[in-house]
Amino acid sequence: MTFGSFLPDWFFALCETTWPGSWFKHSQWMFAIDETFHIMALGMLIGTLVIVDLRLLGLGMRRQTVSQLAGYLAPWTLLGVGLMIFTGVPLFMSEAVRLGKSSPFFFKMIFLFCAVTLHFTLHRKAIASSSSQSATESSGLGKLAACLSLTCWLCVALAGRAIAFL
Repeated sequence: MTFGSFLPDWFFALCETTWPGSWFKHSQWMFAIDETFHIMALGMLIGTLVIVDLRLLGLGMRRQTVSQLAGYLAPWTLLGVGLMIFTGVPLFMSEAVRLGKSSPFFFKMIFLFCAVTLHFTLHRKAIASSSSQSATESSGLGKLAACLSLTCWLCVALAGRAIAFL
């Protein structure tokens, strides 16, 4: 399954001919620099989410409630998401024709959509509901949200890595 199954070929060709796509594709260093920042943003994002998810599972940092911890890390999480989007769009545009035919890219985008949707719905609800619990308790909803979040983000990272090989 690929995006090429849903979108016309001219869309991917158009993406590569736009100024960001062309600039990144033909520049000696821009793609590598942008990809470096993309991976660093992924590390920052996953790092903040793993800390909150482990706390939702009842592991580590028990002196703080989940909502306090999530509040402290929220600016870093949002910065990570923003940087991933900001750096990911030019990466896509420079290789749109190839990525349109890439199954790992398709699955990366599916898991990314699921992870972001989960984060702004179930994950937030679990964090909000945990504010009424003591710092040492963990709810079933919190554990479910944490497991789903960790799974989705791991799949995003693994599918992203697979793009280079498949």
